[in-house]
Amino acid sequence: MRVLVIGSGAREHALAWKLAQSRRVTRVYAAPGNPGIAACAECIPLGATQIAELAEFAERRHIDLTVVGPEVPLVEGIADAFRQHGLSIFGPGAAGGTLEGSKAFAKNLMTEAGIPTAQHHTFTLANEAFAYLEEHGAPVVVKADGNAAGKGAIVALDMATAQDAVRQMMVDRVFGAAGDVVVIEDYLQGDEIGSTAICSGTQYLPLTLTQDHKRALDNDQGLNTGGMGAFTPLPFVDKLQEKCIHEQIIAPTLNALKSQGISFSGVLYSNIMLTERGPMVLEHNTRFGDPETQALMMLLQADLLDVLAFAANPALQPDTLWREGYAVSLTLASGGYPGKYRTGLPITGVEEASRLEGVQVFHAGTSLQDGRLVTAGGRVLSIAAHGQTLQEAVARAYDAAAHVKFEG
Repeated sequence: MRVLVIGSGAREHALAWKLAQSRRVTRVYAAPGNPGIAACAECIPLGATQIAELAEFAERRHIDLTVVGPEVPLVEGIADAFRQHGLSIFGPGAAGGTLEGSKAFAKNLMTEAGIPTAQHHTFTLANEAFAYLEEHGAPVVVKADGNAAGKGAIVALDMATAQDAVRQMMVDRVFGAAGDVVVIEDYLQGDEIGSTAICSGTQYLPLTLTQDHKRALDNDQGLNTGGMGAFTPLPFVDKLQEKCIHEQIIAPTLNALKSQGISFSGVLYSNIMLTERGPMVLEHNTRFGDPETQALMMLLQADLLDVLAFAANPALQPDTLWREGYAVSLTLASGGYPGKYRTGLPITGVEEASRLEGVQVFHAGTSLQDGRLVTAGGRVLSIAAHGQTLQEAVARAYDAAAHVKFEG
């Protein structure tokens, strides 16, 4: 079986790495991939949004399954294009991708379906958003409606921060067209977690819950990022809470999409706040999370192909998918991230870190210059580790990180 993974980050590296372990997979390709992915897949010089070229490649190379990592090609309709060519692809069509591509669409869908989420208002004019803030007050969460690479949600604990967030999005347009529509919602308190489900219509296979950490610095300090690390499973979430997530969030979301004529297939990855009133959705995503995927793939003992095609395998049970213990992922980022940072800086120690027990180093923003590995992004590497206890997994990840060196 020939598999194509679309994307170039640590998430895609983890997916390609796990797919390459399947006995049924004979060849893995990645487009465009990265130097780390090249160790387990053949990298193709095609960008994730070169949809026509990717479909032509999949036809020409007789690709049996394409797995899409990032959200942008999904929102742009890559799955629709592949299916029109009779090509098998894992991921929702453009209509399903709107669940992530438009915060306003997702909030309206949840509100109409009675899915627990924060109260919200949507704005297309900055002056109306400012007036609402004056009336409502802080704290609030200000969100750009469109895709902003995981950085378009600003938690504003005070009025000045809230007003600045609206100004950045709607006046300064720091996120471009993604901020033409802004959602302002009530601030929820609790523990934020991630729920990942593999979906086929209204059927779904829930994966183990995750928690990621978005702040750039230790002790929950610094700016929001695309994610600095994650761990799984979650010892503080009980079976009753997990059941509530399945019955009050995942299933109703899939049914609400179906009621709008959208048969959703792919990943439903939901950011959820565990509040005193129960689990509430912060936002839905329609692809695997990053850095959550790196931890999930480290813990997964089942064949990833079986997981992706769970609807054809009723015997597959959630409790049989996982190794015992815990998995974590730790992001090594460029100095200055998520703001301005330098690239092209030499990286050393990756091979040494990879040789440690229970450790896998996934490449995020790397490239080769004159045969030497260098930095090429904000998030550079993702170190994933497994341990029998959470403490052991964390210790292994940090031990591995100590071997890796690059300036900044």
